[in-house]
Amino acid sequence: MWSYEKRLEFPVNIKEPNAKLAQVIISQYGGPDGEMGASIRYLSQRYSMPYREVAGLLTDIGTEELAHLEIVAAIVHQLTRNLSMEEIEKSGFAPYYVDHTVGVWPQAASGFPFTAAQFQVTGDPVTDLTEDLAAEQKARTTYDNILRLIKEPDVCEPIKFLRMREVVHFQRFGEALRITQDKLDSKNFYAFNPAFDRCEDCGCDK
Repeated sequence: MWSYEKRLEFPVNIKEPNAKLAQVIISQYGGPDGEMGASIRYLSQRYSMPYREVAGLLTDIGTEELAHLEIVAAIVHQLTRNLSMEEIEKSGFAPYYVDHTVGVWPQAASGFPFTAAQFQVTGDPVTDLTEDLAAEQKARTTYDNILRLIKEPDVCEPIKFLRMREVVHFQRFGEALRITQDKLDSKNFYAFNPAFDRCEDCGCDK
């Protein structure tokens, strides 16, 4: 399906473990606005998107979000590998360690596990693209919050890259929404969505 180049989209080379940072950053792995939800959302929405260029965009961005998921996983892994038991206890990482050792598991910073209930696929192109715009802004906000909490350059640089890509995705989804609305306007939105019906006499909504 894809030609996979076996390297990260942005390099991750963290020298010192830090479980406290890992517990914050893991939210972008499996949290409510994280990369796992984004990739599944977009790759699912593409099937009901009626316009090929917009479906293609959803495929492209959904695939890139999988690459971002890989980057976040690498960050969490490198921050937690080789931890001593003393570091695990002092950092508050013990509850996670009991359940997952130092495996990378999808959860929010609060500890809440990933669930598909965190995103929606409605089959309505305008609704789905509007959700996608909001999703990219929420992801950008999460990265902003992470960057306020961390100062280590090895960790900050890949996080800054991921934040930048959220901004680009937001812009691309804005373009996709304009394309979609223009196409719907040219056809007649009510005809596109049979849930809406119009009065034959005066044209008003029934």
